[in-house]
Amino acid sequence: MKAVIYKEYGGSEVLRVAEIEEPHAGPGQVRLKVMAVGVNPIDYKIRYGWLHQMFPMTFPTVPGGEVAGIVDEVGEGVAGVLVGDEVMGFTVAGADASYAGVTGAYAQYALAMAADVAPKPAGLSWELAAALPVAVETSDRVLGLLKVTAGETLLLHGAAGVVGSVGVQLAVSRGATVIGTASEANHDYLRSLGAVPVTYGDGVVERVRAAAPQGIDAVYDAGHDALDISMELRGGTTDRIVTIHDIRALELGITMSTGPRQQQFAPELAEYARMAADGQLNVRIDRSLPLAEAARALELSEAGHPRGKLVLLP
Repeated sequence: MKAVIYKEYGGSEVLRVAEIEEPHAGPGQVRLKVMAVGVNPIDYKIRYGWLHQMFPMTFPTVPGGEVAGIVDEVGEGVAGVLVGDEVMGFTVAGADASYAGVTGAYAQYALAMAADVAPKPAGLSWELAAALPVAVETSDRVLGLLKVTAGETLLLHGAAGVVGSVGVQLAVSRGATVIGTASEANHDYLRSLGAVPVTYGDGVVERVRAAAPQGIDAVYDAGHDALDISMELRGGTTDRIVTIHDIRALELGITMSTGPRQQQFAPELAEYARMAADGQLNVRIDRSLPLAEAARALELSEAGHPRGKLVLLP
């Protein structure tokens, strides 16, 4: 089968398309004919070796962990998932791995634990199905850590990104008021999701205070390196601040949540997918690229500020 692989840590230049042996489903696993792959910043961070302690690689490796596809092989002990099912979820690295992080999706076939895939609603496109799992799992997990409840005010940095925009929608659905930082070009989009937009950059503390005179109950940092101002807006405390990307959190005593993801998340993912199919949960797609252009997709992701999800189509 065709797959994107790399044999050493490095930039996009280490990626290449190659013919490799097809994987086969082990116990508790399903094999998917991949229809769409979600591209995520963690993919290039792992490729550079920045997260080697959390996600050690065995080379050569196939990147990616977010997938939508058709089940074409079912492993021993699998119940409730059948050949021919259209599903979405998270991949694993190999048939001998019950949970192997986030590798294996940039290929024509990929493996997943049966407990980690959810049915794809008929009304949901393959691109949107591949765009949902990471964003909804991440924001569901972070809002749980923050214990955001109805009537509270959440400050969400990077609110117009894919993960951030999903976080906005989930928090609003819980009855929270969401103050979302973003460039002015994205303010109308954030308003459409139910957030109060605030421009990031110099003066953001004053702008947030003006937008939320009642104060900030919790902070979700989804992408603006804003831990210092988050602490200031929380009255100097590190309590109820969570970042998903800023490693300075470890020095400051702030919670950093990059994984591991929630296990057996499939029931929640199925519900979020139903909401997306019904138009109750929105995710923007920036562009879809062929698998052969995976390096380009990751360069776009690394450059920052794509206007929506980047998706690969094998």
